[in-house]
Amino acid sequence: MARSTVPRRARRWGSFPTTADIGLWATGPTPATLLEGLGLALYALLAEPRRVRPREERVVTAAGRDPAELTVAFLSELLVLAESDGFLGRRIVARTAGRPCTSVRARVAGERYDPARHVARTEVKAVTYHDLLFDPAAGRARVIVDL
Repeated sequence: MARSTVPRRARRWGSFPTTADIGLWATGPTPATLLEGLGLALYALLAEPRRVRPREERVVTAAGRDPAELTVAFLSELLVLAESDGFLGRRIVARTAGRPCTSVRARVAGERYDPARHVARTEVKAVTYHDLLFDPAAGRARVIVDL
């Protein structure tokens, strides 16, 4: 059987261990793609992403005085959506504004948590500023979340 020559699309987000918490990372060419990746990494901590269906769409907005504050505000809004409404995201499409970016409006496609299909993974308490990096010029971002 011949091997496919089509390159696989590399995942642009993930998580990494820290001393007591978990870090999230993302790579991408724009501030919007970095925020999308960090958001997907956050949702992947909460539940297995492949089991989440993009049935509904929610709009999330956030703002901050600088990109670091915006990052914490945006991820905190996603976390509130998960905690208060049980909503798990599968896809995120974000648009940022400002130079440097200080606001975001994102469409989050997903569904409410269903214990029959979704396995809860990790409870995230908060998004922190500790060791936060948001560098669109280098195409990378990372943030630590408190468990």
